[in-house]
Amino acid sequence: MNRATEAIGRELRAVGATARNAVRGPGRERDLLVQSLKASGAALLAWAVARLWLEDPMALMAPWAALVLVQATVYGSLLRAAQQCAAICVGTLLATGAQALTGDVLAAMAVCLPPLMLLSHWSRFGDQGSYAATTAVFTLATGTVSAEAAGHRVGQAVLGAVIGVAVNALVLPPVHLRDVRNNLSGLAAEAGAVLRRVAEELPGARWDDGAASRWSHACDRLERLLEGVRSARGWSDESLRLTADRLRRLRRIPLQVPPPEEDERWARVTGQVVALTRALSVAADAGRSPAPPDTEALDLYAGMLDLLGRACEAESRQLARGPGGATVAGPDGRAVRTDAAEETAEEPSEERLSELHGELRRSLRDHAAQDPSQAAVLGALLLHAENIWADTALGARRE
Repeated sequence: MNRATEAIGRELRAVGATARNAVRGPGRERDLLVQSLKASGAALLAWAVARLWLEDPMALMAPWAALVLVQATVYGSLLRAAQQCAAICVGTLLATGAQALTGDVLAAMAVCLPPLMLLSHWSRFGDQGSYAATTAVFTLATGTVSAEAAGHRVGQAVLGAVIGVAVNALVLPPVHLRDVRNNLSGLAAEAGAVLRRVAEELPGARWDDGAASRWSHACDRLERLLEGVRSARGWSDESLRLTADRLRRLRRIPLQVPPPEEDERWARVTGQVVALTRALSVAADAGRSPAPPDTEALDLYAGMLDLLGRACEAESRQLARGPGGATVAGPDGRAVRTDAAEETAEEPSEERLSELHGELRRSLRDHAAQDPSQAAVLGALLLHAENIWADTALGARRE
């Protein structure tokens, strides 16, 4: 009972936090609220037009189609409108034909549902294919199966689709530009956090199989965030189709988003961080790898990783900063104030990074003279760190 009460309490607190965030300012919660209200409004408008204005007794299809076609993008609404109308037409026509052929509702369902369920998996229908079978069931279950009724249903579906697409395109059209910046900022912050965690645990006796396992799990999250960046970029590109010019004129939202090259740059950083942690995990296993470098070299390397991690975190704040530079997007997408003095204080030192790099290269030469196997491990680790350095803003300034 206590666990159930705690679970209910957590859910209620989460709902309350979501409601507060939706009211407080722009973010994912407000986007969902707007989308829900638009879908509800489209359904009400479709019902009013079909039932009150056109006086159609079978007005169910219009609000149904309008409700589900207020999608996350205008292009998505238009594409799914075409798919849904096609699926509804096919389901209505097959159900009507099966009823005329068999004269019995059960027999008609047995005849039309199997091919319709197979057809629902056709890629051309996308995720709207199931509407073919559900429309057939609805058509047969209502008992009004005729050519006139079929025409009414198809017409109502087209009417609802038109209203749903129009509402989505003309009333606060959804544009997912914020997500690209937020996801890139989160990826950069997580890359910095992983590097600093490795730097903290690498020196001394704390570098063991358990630490390597924790680094591996952290890199799994890093790769999931990279997939989130790619997904957000796809949503951003799709949301600007059919709406970009008009939105620029209306100036609803800032259209400055990081270019696609930023995605590739942070994908390279992510790959190097993952490769670095894997190399360290192998080096931690005495049975699979030569001995790791000596303690002094590891201390130097940890210092270099800490600076690189701070550089990634500084870039995360830069990516998240709004056009005016006064606010940034927090981890949950909310706009929060930043402290410029704090950001400046945490900026990594390029001079210190160059100094550590030079000391590590000298240590690499010493290891090569004493133990080539240790030099191989240190050389691989140093190469990954150099590649991360090259792909950060510090590397660009160094060039």
